[in-house]
Order: sequence, then C-alpha cells, then structure tokens
Amino acid sequence: MLNIAVAFPDNAARREIDSLPAKCPNDGCSWSGTLKEYEGQHEGRCDFERVKCEACQALILVSEKDRHNERECEARTLNCKYCKVTFIFKEIKAHDEICQKFPMQCKDCGKKKIPREKFQEHIKSCAKSKSACQFSEIGCRAVVDSGKQQEHEQTSMTEHLRLMLAVLSSVRQRAEGTGEWQEDSGLGLYRGPEDASPLGAHAAGHNAGRGGGPGVQQKVTALENIVCVLNREVERSALTLEALSRQHRLDQEKIESLSNKVRQLERTLTMRDLQLAESEQSLRELQFCTYDGVFIWKIADFSRRRQDAVGGRAPAMFSPAFYSSKYGYKMCLRLYLNGDGTGRGTHLSLFFVVMRGKYDALLKWPFSQKVTLMLLDQNNREHIIDAFRPDVSSTSFQRPISEMNIASGCPLFCPLAKLAGKSSYLRDDTIFIKAIVDLTGL
Repeated sequence: MLNIAVAFPDNAARREIDSLPAKCPNDGCSWSGTLKEYEGQHEGRCDFERVKCEACQALILVSEKDRHNERECEARTLNCKYCKVTFIFKEIKAHDEICQKFPMQCKDCGKKKIPREKFQEHIKSCAKSKSACQFSEIGCRAVVDSGKQQEHEQTSMTEHLRLMLAVLSSVRQRAEGTGEWQEDSGLGLYRGPEDASPLGAHAAGHNAGRGGGPGVQQKVTALENIVCVLNREVERSALTLEALSRQHRLDQEKIESLSNKVRQLERTLTMRDLQLAESEQSLRELQFCTYDGVFIWKIADFSRRRQDAVGGRAPAMFSPAFYSSKYGYKMCLRLYLNGDGTGRGTHLSLFFVVMRGKYDALLKWPFSQKVTLMLLDQNNREHIIDAFRPDVSSTSFQRPISEMNIASGCPLFCPLAKLAGKSSYLRDDTIFIKAIVDLTGL
C-alpha cells in the first residue's frame, strides 16, 4: 500500500485533461474551449448559470439576479411608502386594505389623499356628504349636504312650521276625541282600542278629553310653546333676511362700481399695450434704420423661411424701412424666397417699395432716383447686382396715398441654384441683401 507521503501528482495527465475540449453546461450559453479555460475563466461567471434565490427558492439566471431581487421576487421585503411598515411583496394588497396611512378619496367632495385613519372623521365633517333633515320625523323629506343643513333650515322654516302645525292639529283632534290616551313612540298620542273601558269609564274619559286631561293639556301647551318659539325664529329670520337683502344690494352696487373700474383699467391697459407695440415697432425700425440711402438686410434662418415660402405659409417678407436722408424718402425691400411671377420656383425675386413717409409733402415726386439691388458674396468676390431707374409714369413711384406703393423690381433677381450646395452667398443659413439709392440731385 502506498501512503500519501510517497504519492505525487501526474502533471502530464493533468495537462492532457486540461486540454480536453469543454462546453458550458448551462442552457443558452454557447461558450466552448478547453477544460482549463472553463475552470479558470468561465466557471462561476457564466451569465446563463442558474442560482437559487435565497428568499423565494426559485432558480434564476445570475445575470437577472439583481432584477429578480428588486422587482420579481415574491418573497422580497418592501417598506410601505405611507406608514413605513415592512412587509412581504405578496402581502401588499392585504396591507393596503388595513394601512392606516393609505390615501383614500371622498366620493362626495372628491378630495384625495385622505389617510384611512382620518377618513371617518372627514365623512362626518364633509360639506358635500348628504344626510336627512333633522325635521324628517315630522315629514320633511329633504336630503341635503352636511354643510348646508343650517341654510336648508332657514330657507325651509315655513315648510317646517307648516309640518309642525299639522302635527299640533293632529294632537288637538286626538285630544278632543274620546277614550284613553297614551304616549306613542313618535310625536303624537294614540288611543289603545284594546283598552276600552265600560260605559261609565268611557263617559268619564270623554269628559276628561273634553276638559283636556292633565297629560294631554301639557302636551298641547308644550307644542304651542314650540310654535311660539318657531314664530319668533321666523320673525328674526325675516329681519335677518331683510338685512342680508340690503347688504346684498350694497354689495351689488360695489361690485358694479368695481366692474366699471376694471373695464376702465382694461381699456387703459389696451391703450398702453398699443402704445407699447408702437414704441417697440419704432425701436425695431430705429435699430435697423439708415438715413443715407444704403441698406444691408441680414436674413437668417434662410432654410426654414424658404420652406415657409414654398409651402405658401409666408411667400413674401418685407425688410425694415430705410431712408434716403433723415427727412427724405421712406423705402423698404420685398423678397420672395421661392420667386414671384416669372421667377416662381426658380429664382429669388427682389422688389423695391416706396413707402409713405412723414415728410413726403416736402419731397420731389415722382421718385426718380436710381436703385441698385445686390445679393452679397460672403467671400467678397462676385456680388449679384441688378440696377434700374424708376419709370416715372408708374404708380409705384408716385407719392404714396396708402402705407406703401406697389413693389417694383426684379422677379428674376437670382437663380435659386446659386444658393444650393456650398454657396458663397449662403453661409450659416444666412444671406445678405444690399440696396443702394443714388442720391444724386437730391
């Protein structure tokens, strides 16, 4: 027999075993390699290896262990977000049924997030919960909101008094009848037919009824006192109602006065808004305005504006106004990014517009100054230029009688093809247009 001291490992056999081919035994895993690689690199790290959940004992993939523990495990523990009590996930519905902090909604008033422990208290004080009128015992069938019980009693006082009088009348009729009277479980009195007495007793009872026996008389007196109290309440309520009516009229007058003031303030604000809009418009005009007959128009966001023009949403756009001098002609440009007339769809169309100015009465008409229009090359090499002298017989250059005259210019100003690709005229989605008015002779 060999003992352990003289035994030694067979490294050659071990190397041969380590080099044997191996595949991962876990379902879904396609790993393959040598046995040594499996033991050193893959075993215990395979994403398809299944392990047992310590809580619910279910077999799960190693890669899904975290998700299982957080979202899927039926035995995982949770803390109630309302009362902070710890419980098992599968008991969540049972806990919600008894959680004293669980938010509930009142079906009457719609209020939400009422803790269960305070829900009954809310039901008792809820202004929208309904209950029977306290005069239901004498015939009032109204069911009103808890918060409107007092209002109902005030508005229905006459009806309650009528019901009370009916009860009193019934008591009187019974008091004037014959027979023995007893108290019933309600408000009136009744005579027990089974308690009928012999003739002598019947006569005595009759006489007692006529004379108003002590018990019945006390009841009648008590009811009469109640009616007197109700009459006083009605009178007091009538006075209160009259005072409230006067106050209501005064409030209505105040409301009307305040409404008039509000309308006046709204008109004032509207006027101020108009003035502010005019001031903003003037400020914008001053920001871009020139007084030397030379104007450069920067048009940013060219692609979107052209799409609006192609789609017909904004076929034309106007430039800010510019002037030949401080007291000279007022002018602007009109640009069609998808062309106009003969240039529609193929060219940029650019037009010159004479506008009505403050000093037109001092100027020479018709407008006859030479106008040069340019699309600027942003490499500053080859600008696109078109120039014209006004046709003095055209209404476009007569003294304006409306805000602006009919535009006149170049429908074939620039082919759209020149703005395609890496055009030097279109940089950073922006183009520049320049207008020059010859001031000779002015």
